[in-house]
Amino acid sequence: MPVLFPQGLRRTLVTGGAIISASALLLTGCAPAPDEDADIAQDRSDYTGCIVSDSGGFDDRSFNQNSYEGLLKAKDDYGIETKQAESQAITDYEPNVSSMVRGGCGLTVTVGFNLSDVTKSTAEAHPDKHFATVDDDSIDLPNVRPIVYDTSQAAFLAGYLAAGSTKTGKVATFGGQEIPTVTIFMDGFAEGVNYYNQQKGKDVSLLGWDVDKQTGSFTGDFEDTGKGKTTTQNFLNEGADIVMPVAGPVGNGAMDAVNGFNTDEPKNPARIIWVDSDGYETLAGGQEYVLTSVIKKMGDAVEDAYVADMDGKFTNEPYIGDLANDGVGLAPFHDQSGNVSDDMKDELKDLKTRISNGEVPVESKASPVKKQ
Repeated sequence: MPVLFPQGLRRTLVTGGAIISASALLLTGCAPAPDEDADIAQDRSDYTGCIVSDSGGFDDRSFNQNSYEGLLKAKDDYGIETKQAESQAITDYEPNVSSMVRGGCGLTVTVGFNLSDVTKSTAEAHPDKHFATVDDDSIDLPNVRPIVYDTSQAAFLAGYLAAGSTKTGKVATFGGQEIPTVTIFMDGFAEGVNYYNQQKGKDVSLLGWDVDKQTGSFTGDFEDTGKGKTTTQNFLNEGADIVMPVAGPVGNGAMDAVNGFNTDEPKNPARIIWVDSDGYETLAGGQEYVLTSVIKKMGDAVEDAYVADMDGKFTNEPYIGDLANDGVGLAPFHDQSGNVSDDMKDELKDLKTRISNGEVPVESKASPVKKQ
């Protein structure tokens, strides 16, 4: 599948007539041209916001891209300068983060659980520098702010929807790496399927994850789309007709498998549930088969972190996105809306309220701990 850059990414990553290598530090230079109608108070071209991606890259149609869009939004809204480093492998993490320390960054955002060790060691060595970590809250330092999400809550809604929408009585999920920010989705999805079965007296089966044993199907990385395709094909062959990949770019392989299956079985189409971003808006093809997406509004929280830092209000207090504060949720059903009954839509709305107020508890060992 060719890599397609959304307009905002394409504009930012292609500068000066050349494309910088993916593992190198990418500089997007100056503030936007003066606008006579702009509020001068909003111009913060003296501030530099920086970001380092995980190995999926900024075009992963998932958490890296979503976080990166927060930096782009801050640039558009405040005229800040930006620096970004795109990692392709684990060996890129340390030099990429170090390049930001040398680059005069106000706040450096590191994206993904896998960058936690490098972020911690760098922050310890440079206590005067500010960092924010997306999808990791393991660092307890005065100069590091965690940005995390209780995605199990939104994934619970997706599991309930999937169980109520399957035609075969089987749904599936799988992960990329077996890490907490992946299993939290799978936990919530499983709990949602179980809750549907309890409420409706049904017996919908979940393939790919045993929430009690905490064991399931993982491809082992976030890059190999071939593994995502094969894993999804196996689930479809076992009878699942709705699959939720929690695997970053590997999910593109899952989409390929669904598209191929539906070409052969047009009367009984399989569907996919995307994660992190709205797959209907970000996928390169097959959008008509996206039932919904479990979204984390990382762009909003990332921009807010830059704004707080440039205003001198940096804090190491964690931001935890959940259903109650609209930090996570389900994307619109788009083309699939006609396949979701009004009753189901009402039930999901009611469930969101009851999860938000604690009436329906959603538990995951990977959920971030909320301070009392």
